[in-house]
Amino acid sequence: MSPAPALIGLTTYREPAAWGVWRQPADLLPVTYSAEVAEAGGIPVLLPPARIDDAAAARITDALAGLVVTGGADVDPARYGAPADPHTGAPRGDRDAWELLLVRSALAKRLPVLAICRGMQVLNVALGGTLVQHLPDVVGSEQHCPTPGVHGRHDVRLEPSSRIGALLGSSATVATYHHQAVADLGSGLSATGWTDDGIVEAVELEDGWAVGVQWHPEVHDGARLFAGFLAACASRDAP
Repeated sequence: MSPAPALIGLTTYREPAAWGVWRQPADLLPVTYSAEVAEAGGIPVLLPPARIDDAAAARITDALAGLVVTGGADVDPARYGAPADPHTGAPRGDRDAWELLLVRSALAKRLPVLAICRGMQVLNVALGGTLVQHLPDVVGSEQHCPTPGVHGRHDVRLEPSSRIGALLGSSATVATYHHQAVADLGSGLSATGWTDDGIVEAVELEDGWAVGVQWHPEVHDGARLFAGFLAACASRDAP
């Protein structure tokens, strides 16, 4: 008998939404995330923000084979000890608290983690790192978020000996949409991908399978990365 497909948790947005005659707050996630997980052989399980403690986070991660931390709003700078920049969005305290607890619980159990865009920033902050709050002030261009509401494209250079390099090679053209980025790396993380302007675009945990990418693999050319993540989840669960 073949093993059951892995349960993969995906964190969600909490936003005003509209469907049919309804207009109200909703927990939601672009379908591209769950579609990529399903295409790679996993069963997506959506994890909307909730008020939990460490014990509850542990119960949740006990049930999962892997965790995907998704994109979305800016992380509250108070989480990494910085004042808010004028360009930083309003804090989303419920989502920040939820995702930081889940990430820390997953890492403590050596659960594979794939952290995407905001998710990479959450991973970095969870491990004590800091963020650049507005990239155009640092790099002098809008290449990382060129058009509101449209994913741009740019190239990234990847460390060939890294996990991400083994999956994608020494470079990739990626879908981009972010105005913040990693500044100081969190404890145990290594930078493994960069743009030509020097911004860190990929990070990896040195001890355990956790990969963060600043781009959006669920939007463009992400099959190899999601397949590698699901393979890590299956390997962890193998007898």
